[in-house]
Amino acid sequence: MAGRLTAPELVGLVLDDFRGWDEPLGPVDDPEVAAARRRTGLDEAVITGEGLLRGSRVAVVACEFGFLAGSIGVAAAERVVRAVERATAERLPLLAAPASGGTRMQEGTVAFLQMVKISAAVARHKAAGLPYLVYLRDPTFGGVLASWGSLGHVTAAEPGARIGFLGPRVYRALHGEAFPEGVQVAENLYRHGLVDAVLPPSALAGIADRALTILRSPPAPPPAPDERALGDEPSGQRATGEEASGEEASGERLPDVPAWESITRSRRADRPGVRQLLRHAATDVLPLSGTGAGERDPGLYLAPARFGGVSCVLLGQDRRTQADEGPMGPAALRAARRGLALARELDLPLVTVIDTPGAALSPAAEEGGLAGEIARCLAELVTLETPTLSIILGQGSGGGALALIPCDRVLVAQHGWLSPLPPEGASAIVHRDVAHAPRLAAAQGVRAADLVAAGIADRIIAERPDAAEEPRAFCRRVGRELERELLAMVHADRAGLLAGRLRRYRDLGTAPAHVA
Repeated sequence: MAGRLTAPELVGLVLDDFRGWDEPLGPVDDPEVAAARRRTGLDEAVITGEGLLRGSRVAVVACEFGFLAGSIGVAAAERVVRAVERATAERLPLLAAPASGGTRMQEGTVAFLQMVKISAAVARHKAAGLPYLVYLRDPTFGGVLASWGSLGHVTAAEPGARIGFLGPRVYRALHGEAFPEGVQVAENLYRHGLVDAVLPPSALAGIADRALTILRSPPAPPPAPDERALGDEPSGQRATGEEASGEEASGERLPDVPAWESITRSRRADRPGVRQLLRHAATDVLPLSGTGAGERDPGLYLAPARFGGVSCVLLGQDRRTQADEGPMGPAALRAARRGLALARELDLPLVTVIDTPGAALSPAAEEGGLAGEIARCLAELVTLETPTLSIILGQGSGGGALALIPCDRVLVAQHGWLSPLPPEGASAIVHRDVAHAPRLAAAQGVRAADLVAAGIADRIIAERPDAAEEPRAFCRRVGRELERELLAMVHADRAGLLAGRLRRYRDLGTAPAHVA
């Protein structure tokens, strides 16, 4: 790629006050390495160190492609590992900027196996709750991409960068033809959910700073017991099973709305969804792309986000894309599991936003393992060791909703609902027609007040008269409640939260209703 930045130039562009960590390497007998040293002014294909990113200390590992195609041999791998280990010991976030042809072929199998120790060091760094950001540069291939190049919490790529596992030269030699054009290109990887963004080097500092602001900012102090979080208007209700219809903190009672009316209101095309919630209520958002596994499902929105004084990982079912492009399928739940891993590794609270007419019912979904993905989401979410909060924002139908519901706290919009199937589907099973859907919805206890009474939900968030009529005010109301709940939980005992969550679902239906 014309105009490729060298590793020192990239580091100088992104970081201020850079200080290298690399100990000088001694003389070498290999004439290729000696020539690369003279040509680049570097002693290996990797430079490491630390600097300031918008005022915050950050560690960096960057490849120099001009040094033997950025290939990683024993000495380069040792330099990477020591830098990762130092970043972990000093509790620094790490920015990796690979640009490499992969393993250094001249050093053979021993060099090939260096990717194991690099991956192990990165895994320990992430296990320590420290952010690992990756910027894939042109080109990045082979074992580098198949190890530390693909382990980022957030992964961006350089525009037009060639990125892949099997290098095009090797492919041609093995198969006698060129690799198809346009596949191993950053923009195509973004379209397939393998990287989260494609951006030029000049934008890297800004996006990395945003990511670290969300992922590392400490939470604000917990709210006072009776204080409304940022509240300048009544924002919801806290209720017990005996107060099924609920009463807002201001003393205003919510109207007793029939289940079918709530279902009808929740299906309005202009009802605000997760994207509007983030636009109007979040202070910062970093959308991520897909599962990281070569697939994208627009039915689920994954984004680290910050609401006022607290950061979280948000998983939101996107009503608009589900309406335009079809119900969420297995890939959406694999993206959800990526979000669970982010929350676990970075020790961030998790927020799930439920708003789905149901998961995909199709041969492709069956063959893609939809039921198994629901099961894995359920098992991972209910046992996640970070605080969790679920918001039933609108429709909550079937297994797609079930997968994201089992949290420490569950909020429900006044016209949100939760059901094993769309009411029409349930009516078809029970009555062999859809005409009984309104009556069956009422009998099943799907509406917000019923969910609180059964101990499934903790608070109802008011709509006046419904979210579609006041989208901005409603979203801000939800955001205030979200922040209030999260701030209380992030300062709570983690073991106690998890024990309470497991007890809640263990006792559901067999014990008195949960009391908020």
